[in-house]
Amino acid sequence: MAEGLAEEEGDAGPVRRGVGARLCAAALGCLAAERERCALWLPVGAGVGVALYFGLPAEPPLWLGSGVAVGCLPLLWLARRRLAPVVLLLGLLSVALGFAAAQLHSVAAAAPMLTRELGPVQVTGRVLAVERQPTGTRLMIGEPTVERLAPEATPARVRLHLPAKVTPPEAGTVVRLRAMLHPPAAPAEPGAFDLQRRAYFEGFGAVGFVMGAPVAQEAPPPGGWRRATVAFERARAAIAERVRAVVTDSTEASVTAALLNGDAAAIPEPMMDAFRDSGLAHLLSISGLHVGIAAGIVFWVVRALLALVPWIALRWPIKKIAALAGILSAILYTLLVGAPLPTLRSVLMTGLVMGAVIADRSPISMRLVAFAGIVTVLYDPEGMLGPSFQMSFAAVVALIAAFERFTPWAVSRRRELGWLGKGVMALGGIAFSSVVATVATTPYGLYHFQQVAFYGVLSNMVAIPITTVWIMPFSLLSYLLLPFGLEGPAVTAMSWGVRLVIETAERTAALPGATAFLPAMPDAAIAAVTLGGLWLAIWTRRWRWLGLAAVVGGLVAPAFAPRPDILVSEDGRLMAVRGADGILSLSTASDGRVANTWRRRDGMEKPEEAAGQDVWPLAGVSMDGRLRCDALGCLYRAEGRTVALLRQPDALPEDCAVADAVVTATPSRGCRAPLVIDRWELRREGAHTLSLSDKGIRVESVRGQRGDRPWTMGGKLPDGRTGAR
Repeated sequence: MAEGLAEEEGDAGPVRRGVGARLCAAALGCLAAERERCALWLPVGAGVGVALYFGLPAEPPLWLGSGVAVGCLPLLWLARRRLAPVVLLLGLLSVALGFAAAQLHSVAAAAPMLTRELGPVQVTGRVLAVERQPTGTRLMIGEPTVERLAPEATPARVRLHLPAKVTPPEAGTVVRLRAMLHPPAAPAEPGAFDLQRRAYFEGFGAVGFVMGAPVAQEAPPPGGWRRATVAFERARAAIAERVRAVVTDSTEASVTAALLNGDAAAIPEPMMDAFRDSGLAHLLSISGLHVGIAAGIVFWVVRALLALVPWIALRWPIKKIAALAGILSAILYTLLVGAPLPTLRSVLMTGLVMGAVIADRSPISMRLVAFAGIVTVLYDPEGMLGPSFQMSFAAVVALIAAFERFTPWAVSRRRELGWLGKGVMALGGIAFSSVVATVATTPYGLYHFQQVAFYGVLSNMVAIPITTVWIMPFSLLSYLLLPFGLEGPAVTAMSWGVRLVIETAERTAALPGATAFLPAMPDAAIAAVTLGGLWLAIWTRRWRWLGLAAVVGGLVAPAFAPRPDILVSEDGRLMAVRGADGILSLSTASDGRVANTWRRRDGMEKPEEAAGQDVWPLAGVSMDGRLRCDALGCLYRAEGRTVALLRQPDALPEDCAVADAVVTATPSRGCRAPLVIDRWELRREGAHTLSLSDKGIRVESVRGQRGDRPWTMGGKLPDGRTGAR
């Protein structure tokens, strides 16, 4: 028998090696056939390097990314004649470049960050930005001096909320004010949005609110580039004021102003909800759509005007002149709306499209996206983790991939159609583009917002043509007339189109089942969707369909990713437990940031409306019997485990003797329970989650998930400096 098994193993070995060899040969054959598309993976590699950096639990040595990149160069030279090693080394090089860019960006952004509440204190600094909101105004104060805070511990910027009744100061003004300051909020639970990281890279290390009215101080005007940014900030404020003077309806005025100056903060929250639920929220964020339309309109108008003069049209390259005008208009438009990350990507792509026109090349290509992608990732690595970057690039990559595959068919069919058929095909193209963009961005909407809009295709088919043929042309006309004070009729006409878009958003959001909330998608799931989608979009041969398996796997993963049974806030004042029906209930009624984050990540429908309806009983037993409460606290029992959730420290002696875990917002004072989460543990580790099973209790914390990084409290940079203090 042993000899027979040996013979079977000997026979099977070559078979297995043969299958592996055939698969490897097939992969190399596909790679050789698509070698021209390999370069499109370079920005993907840079993005992987950025993701690896931000996923580390501790700060790596500063030389790591750049050292690996430099080490790849001689190896590339040695392997230059062999395809597979060159592709692998180029991939490693791009990963190393992304990793190094994230490291350098992190070091460059290092600045002090508050670790405790401070105030009321006197703050003096220059107003860098003024952002109007429905409930007041948000000020960004640069280079502040803060009472009772040493200069080396003072943040480079602070972000403060000013009450609505107080007239905000003008951008560029040096002000003195009294304020309450506190650190940027840590994630509400492990894996939730990290405002501290975003604040670290945006350069503000404290947030708070103003007490009283700011007092202007005598100071010299800003110089250098700061003067230009202040001028653009004042221009944005002036545009909003001009719009409010012309458009009487406040909601309509706020949306019109947002489309002109890129500031959507003043739009009322119910209106923002309608835009989100209808799938039209992207229209309120100045992005590729707006930049592309603006540059296209300028290109068409300049070319048409030059063509009206025969002497110029016959002697000058008017198409190339119009393309140059389109590039300049895109740059000016981006500066005017504040240069958000999606707009920078759009400017890069618009410049490349217009540059292709100037160079007599095809203006639509995946290479344009690849170039814009790698520049954007290296310019702002942390921005790659946000929804704006991910959703805008997902839409553009999907649209260009669809364009590459279906344009030849559409062109051949168009030649056979009359004017009516061409019109129908144009409408079909709008619908097809809406479907492609919606499908491509939906996973990222689920990942970041736990929300999906089911009628987004329908609403976009109505709103995008209105934006393209009505709103954007009148917005450009408004820009031209603003310096002369003659913008009134153009803004009024623009607001008519805005009104139609608002009605589209409201009517779509009111449809039955317009939106749904789903549980949070794990990081690994969105990574699988991203890489699978890129595999589908970049390759052109049949092997691209392998990416579909990764996309499907990532989309179904949330259904198999369990949510925690117990959640505890950073200060321990708010807790939540999961009932037998899978629904969370909170220890106290709350509609704050932490409670709504928990609800939203749990897939709760309209989480902000649940405040007060999902609260523990003050005393007694819950309907499912899992939770038993009295005046001192609660006992939660599930999966054969008992967790004590204390309201008062007097319950410690008894609960520590019977519970598998004890959670309290006070010091534990020698509690002997197997697991204790008290005030000091919460202060050190942040918010906690507990998952109960028959194998034990799995605990996760915000600090355990984020690690010890420059943007965490007390995190260290590679050179030994403290990133956030």
